[in-house]
Amino acid sequence: MTRRRPDATVSGVVGEAAFLLTSPRRFLMEIALPPVGHGVLEHSKALTDPVTRFRNTSAYIFLVAFGDEEERRRVVRFVNRAHAPVRSDGYNAFDPKLQLWIAAVMFHGGRDIYERLFGALDRADAERLYRDFAVYGTSLQVPADMWPADLDAFEAYWHSVVDDLVVDEPVRAYARALLSGGDLPVFVRPGMAINRFFTLGMLEPRIREAYGFAWSDVQQRRFDRVMKVAAPVYRSLPTALRHLPMKLVLRDARRRFAAAPADAAA
Repeated sequence: MTRRRPDATVSGVVGEAAFLLTSPRRFLMEIALPPVGHGVLEHSKALTDPVTRFRNTSAYIFLVAFGDEEERRRVVRFVNRAHAPVRSDGYNAFDPKLQLWIAAVMFHGGRDIYERLFGALDRADAERLYRDFAVYGTSLQVPADMWPADLDAFEAYWHSVVDDLVVDEPVRAYARALLSGGDLPVFVRPGMAINRFFTLGMLEPRIREAYGFAWSDVQQRRFDRVMKVAAPVYRSLPTALRHLPMKLVLRDARRRFAAAPADAAA
């Protein structure tokens, strides 16, 4: 039986379990930009309290994609309040340029995993998906006219950032700790070897190089073989199963944000 290809929309992409599973790859791409990386080192609890960070980040992703106007307003206010104290030399969480990068990573990673699993998008669908993902910047402090006008403009922007990335040793050490599991429970850590393999395999080569991660031709061939099998297996799963993680996280987010005042959701 041939299953219907998911819609090339924000909800169609982020609703897939694969989008959640590739969160570590997106996070490494975000912190490769030095100001973001240093801000995370100083303020993030991704290593010491990864569950809370996951819940908060996922609440924003899913409520923006699937929430009603009030839910989106509450989660955006929560994010802005959380960002208020996140300031250091060269980093301000309200900086539109840095938020643009994070939203760009969301689109880049979302399109990549979608195309790996469901096949390449034609130009019209890719442009529509690109426009949809702008919401992850414009919901915060990115002006609409700051989002690159089309895919060609996006690619130019992307390479203007990625081609010159330099990841310093503190951020590299943080990334290594993240891929080893940080403070996750001991029983989870054996799975981190699998997570590391898929995360490094999906990282853009230039970003992988900037981190100094070793990745051989043998590893690349092994990754390609695994993905050749994993993609059709994933596509064969019932849609309800592929969407179950999103529904569980979204239910948790709605419960949390509905139970708190609009100016104090947490």
